[in-house]
Amino acid sequence: MTPLLEVKGLTKRFGGLIAVSDISFSIAGGEILGLIGPNGSGKSTVMKCIMGIERPNAGEVLLEGTNVAGWPTHKIARQGIGIVFQHARPLHRQTVLEHIILALLPDDLLMLRANRAVRERAEVIAERVGLAAVMHRLPRTLPFADLRRLELGKAIARNPKVVLVDEPFAGLTATEVADFSELIASFRAEGHAVLLVDHNVKSVAALVDRALAMYLGEYVAHGTADEVMRNETVRRVYLGGKLEVAARPDTGGIARKPLLGVDNLSVQYGKAQALDNVSITVGEGEFVSVVGLNGAGKTTLFNAISGLVPASGSVTWNGQPLAGRSAAAIARGGIVQCPETRELFGELNVRENLDLGGQHLPKDVSARQLAWLFDLFPILQERQNQAARTLSGGEQQMLAIARALMMQPNLLILDEPTLGLAPVILEQLSKALEALRQTTDITVLLGEQNVTFALPHADRVYVLEHARIVWEGPPGRFAEEAGAGYLSAPGEAGPAGLAHLP
Repeated sequence: MTPLLEVKGLTKRFGGLIAVSDISFSIAGGEILGLIGPNGSGKSTVMKCIMGIERPNAGEVLLEGTNVAGWPTHKIARQGIGIVFQHARPLHRQTVLEHIILALLPDDLLMLRANRAVRERAEVIAERVGLAAVMHRLPRTLPFADLRRLELGKAIARNPKVVLVDEPFAGLTATEVADFSELIASFRAEGHAVLLVDHNVKSVAALVDRALAMYLGEYVAHGTADEVMRNETVRRVYLGGKLEVAARPDTGGIARKPLLGVDNLSVQYGKAQALDNVSITVGEGEFVSVVGLNGAGKTTLFNAISGLVPASGSVTWNGQPLAGRSAAAIARGGIVQCPETRELFGELNVRENLDLGGQHLPKDVSARQLAWLFDLFPILQERQNQAARTLSGGEQQMLAIARALMMQPNLLILDEPTLGLAPVILEQLSKALEALRQTTDITVLLGEQNVTFALPHADRVYVLEHARIVWEGPPGRFAEEAGAGYLSAPGEAGPAGLAHLP
């Protein structure tokens, strides 16, 4: 088939960072290509370069043979490329129907007047995307899923040759994901070329004709969804490699004292459901892993526990509710989070970052804690006078963990500590976590996409998917049951124990 869209050698740099490196693919009319990869892979940057939101440093974007790379966004849109954004930015004074009518009108100020035929066409589109009952309402009155339907309706109205769909399933329930999959598939049925980007690899795999996997800006694999999801490198990127379970220490049959209790926790970002009635428990001295693909809700769960985002439901600490306490008070009470983004002070050196973490400690206690951390992470002692921003990614991660430990937490929350790190650094972090288990009483709550890093350090495992806990159990049973289904497309055969997983 002759491709409608060809991307050749696309490269995008931000300063010294290569966000996209020599990416090439093509999409024919009536075809959906899925672009997958963990956070930071460069997927959204590829989409922005195609749409003209970012200007590529090299490469071509050919629409029916015309190279539109570097064109202004509005000219690319007129040429025939449309985008369905992840975050809707509707006009506040126009109704749903008026938004669709505007999308149907020509880009000519002299023709901004809708006749009866245009209005009727807009009503048909509103019904097609499931907005017939709310077409006369303002966007601010709509639930999150209807705002996403409005974005799809506007894209249908523009009738582009190529449709770019950015994270369509984020924040949606399983039922809404199924509805949106049907709408996206309708683009293909009408002969459009579709590029679909989403963290939800299961939903992407069930919908696309082909998939291209990226990691850290580079090509990893290409083929049918089944071929890509079974690719050894892709599975290593998402899972980390072979699933292994370390021997767990024997507690002698004595139940652990309850330390953290999370009951029916729900969080919304605007109208998006980020957490939906999540409940977990963590016992004193326990290592608990929450695993899930990017966008599942792990960071939101940790931020809610730490008091950083408002939530409904309850969080208890040593039997006492945390409702009404500030994030600072929660941290002083013993719950310390090491965030995915690290949040280091780049211009301060290693020692100064650590001293900030231990500023509340008496000098002799701070000195002992610092010596222990330098023993745990020797490279930080060597680099203690070096600015944090000049450290490698792995060294920055070690510093972020060490700063959190400097606060002497009772519960250490680690959010995606392995993200983007080399295998040698993962091994060092793994040894450090095992040292924490063997030599301290610190309780750890670990959030990870890389399950082969998470499992050896876990007493228990929770699987978070679509903002809900869908599996809970010991790591050995996870390896037997959930491991085979972690990246499986819906409907793909798997162990009988996974029948309850969506």
